[in-house]
Amino acid sequence: MTYTNNYSSPLGDITLAGNENGLSGLWFDGQKYFAATLPKEHEQKDLPIFDDTKHWLDMYFQGKSPGSAPPLSLEATPFRLAVWEIMLNIPYGKTTTYSAIASQIAEQKGLPHMSAQAAGNAVAHNPISIIIPCHRVVGTNGSLTGYAGGIDKKIQLLKLEKADMKGLFVPKK
Repeated sequence: MTYTNNYSSPLGDITLAGNENGLSGLWFDGQKYFAATLPKEHEQKDLPIFDDTKHWLDMYFQGKSPGSAPPLSLEATPFRLAVWEIMLNIPYGKTTTYSAIASQIAEQKGLPHMSAQAAGNAVAHNPISIIIPCHRVVGTNGSLTGYAGGIDKKIQLLKLEKADMKGLFVPKK
């Protein structure tokens, strides 16, 4: 059974999902792909994983590196899981590119090349925002694109982490 809980962050309300094994979802309420991996059958409940996650988020929103992620319970394709694992290793306050993630996946699979768009699709469908830090992934040219929670939140999260914002920009539509 999957359970949900709520967290009020400085950037808006967040819905958490998980079970006894770990966290399976963390979405800003109303974001793109909101609760996309949440089963129809779920119920609101307090669990130790939610206490751990809220503590992690409290540290994070205080501008402190919260340390390792709480236990995660992820179900996805091997490709998406591999992309998310790479994102878990992006250091606090640093950024990487979709292209760099694609290159790492290609290297892992022994391929000469991997599509940055394929990596971008996996990044976009990350069910655990902030903790699996998709906000730290930017375009090769420094463009701040592709954050399901919205570009404004991506910018605020990077600023909170004191990331180097030089050369990063929001593309004009």
